[in-house]
Amino acid sequence: MTFVNLAPSAAELQHVRYLFTDIDDTLTTEGKLLPQTYNALWDLSRAGIAVVPVTGGSAGWCEHIVRAWPVAAVIGESGAYAVTRRRGEVVFDYWEDGALQGEHQRRHLQAIENLISEKGGTFRIAHDQVFRLADVAIDIQGHDAHAVEELACEIRAMGGTVAISSIHINTWIGTYDKRAMSERLLTGMFGVDPAELPSLTAFVGDSRNDAPMFGFIPNSFGVRNIVPVLPHLQHVPKWISAQPAGLGFADIARTILDAATTGERRRAERR
Repeated sequence: MTFVNLAPSAAELQHVRYLFTDIDDTLTTEGKLLPQTYNALWDLSRAGIAVVPVTGGSAGWCEHIVRAWPVAAVIGESGAYAVTRRRGEVVFDYWEDGALQGEHQRRHLQAIENLISEKGGTFRIAHDQVFRLADVAIDIQGHDAHAVEELACEIRAMGGTVAISSIHINTWIGTYDKRAMSERLLTGMFGVDPAELPSLTAFVGDSRNDAPMFGFIPNSFGVRNIVPVLPHLQHVPKWISAQPAGLGFADIARTILDAATTGERRRAERR
């Protein structure tokens, strides 16, 4: 597969068993899940590689995904909870406590609505806010980067945690983020030895709120559309696909699968 920078070697990826990925503009392409991307998810699942979408998306979105997609879990609302299926039931495991996080959200939403109103209403609360359990999402499409950062700074000054994606400012009251919940899921629910995390995991993302994951998982990929935001990232991906969004993800998936096949062949030769 073609990459913008140096391509990963099979040796670097042959042990990957958990692939974490952003959704908007990483799995989706202009808001759609392309057949190539969906097929890549199934190919990974069939190969025994657990896929975990890590998103700022709402609880309603996460419940659908864990029911309908070939994924092992979904981390939603920027780390507020992990969603899994156990014995056929959908289960939400919250970072703290569902009722507490819900109360924080109600108060924060009111404060954000007041702030937006004071600024003249140029921003608006995301249409899917009603399906959210812990955070507040603000639509930023159509706004320039300076206006988005100005609003984000004002929210931080209010005590809110902020993550900026390609479509939203996500904000909440709490110390968690995508990285923190991903680490808890790996070591707690999946039982992965922390010492083995670097070799067993990979991550794919496209935007500013993915920076903590790029810093956490060494085998990190950006899809091509991340290039304009690279100067704004504290941590950057190790590799960048030549294709954007869902097509880039499909190429990355194939690279990981090819590496796994190469690793299996080499181990068989040594036996």
